[in-house]
Amino acid sequence: MAYRIISADSHFVEPPNMWAERMDRKFRDRAPHTVRNLNGKEGEFFVCENITPVPVAGFFGSGKSSEELPEHTKKGFEVAPKSVWDPAERLKDQDRDGVSAEALYTSMGMLLFGLQDAELRAAAFRAFNDWAAEYCSYNPKRLVGLGAITLEDIPAGVEELKRIAKKGLRGALIWGAPPDDRPYSSREYDPFWAAAQDLDMPLSLHILTARRGHGIDFGKILHSYMSLPHEIQITLADMVYGGVFERFPKLKIVSAENDVSWLPHFMYRLDHGYDRLRHFENVQLSLMPSEYVKRQIWATFQFEDVWIDLRNRLDINKIMWSSDYPHTDSPWPRSREYIAEHFKAAPEQDVAKVVGGNVAALYGIE
Repeated sequence: MAYRIISADSHFVEPPNMWAERMDRKFRDRAPHTVRNLNGKEGEFFVCENITPVPVAGFFGSGKSSEELPEHTKKGFEVAPKSVWDPAERLKDQDRDGVSAEALYTSMGMLLFGLQDAELRAAAFRAFNDWAAEYCSYNPKRLVGLGAITLEDIPAGVEELKRIAKKGLRGALIWGAPPDDRPYSSREYDPFWAAAQDLDMPLSLHILTARRGHGIDFGKILHSYMSLPHEIQITLADMVYGGVFERFPKLKIVSAENDVSWLPHFMYRLDHGYDRLRHFENVQLSLMPSEYVKRQIWATFQFEDVWIDLRNRLDINKIMWSSDYPHTDSPWPRSREYIAEHFKAAPEQDVAKVVGGNVAALYGIE
């Protein structure tokens, strides 16, 4: 294949002592950390105050079969790949997978969006952002870092977005589902949207980042898995109907790890709802809702190939493949083989966009 492959959604896995070493001193005794064999359960668990503990091994479960995963999750950082600590090793993992570069999100930091203490959360995110920027500075052409920002304090969020942009991060993760009483349709977020637009910093809505918590019930993991994209869809609908994209036409939003095949139906339903029901809420937009989706929303996927059949109903320039490495749901180290096998029915120019060109354009990857 002549085209390059760039993952639009891969992940750091933060060293478990990173927060205690980097957070403001007054928070260090409350810093996120890991514990072994929590409450009689075997394994290593990520914990911080009110968040539901999560076994860390799932954050580096790539390459494991589904049959191996239950036993794998009983392990800890002793089985983590070297790339967790060393960006030079990360480049070797990319080479093994046939991937030229990756857009990198937090792993354990996703869960911190559910922390009750907003000041603690902001301190944890500042520490992560500093660590991520240092990690990616090893090779910013191949390690494309994305920060994390909390939005209880909008002016502080604006300043943190400016700060991480100067440090070389290329975008930021925000709540995938904001507080119920502060939806993104609220005008109070407008200064933040304006800053993201002016800085050309794409903002990502990733699974597991809701204000109410990550939503995973390990006793009902299949049910939890099926429910994850729904909250992102509601968030996007609120942003469209709330006029966010109308007011900020250059704002870029990424729907991350939520798949893409639902987008045509989502756009249909947005338009139909607007046509029949907008006068109940006095919603007036200058474009049809689906046009804002096509103009300003990018979306990542991993295993779907139905985009090939749907590509005339999607903006092919905004659909982006991702490896999700090193998480459990990753085709690593066979990403190149997977793409060659499953995307062969699509025109090569479309495949080139979806597996690398679009994410390169979004984040300015050379």
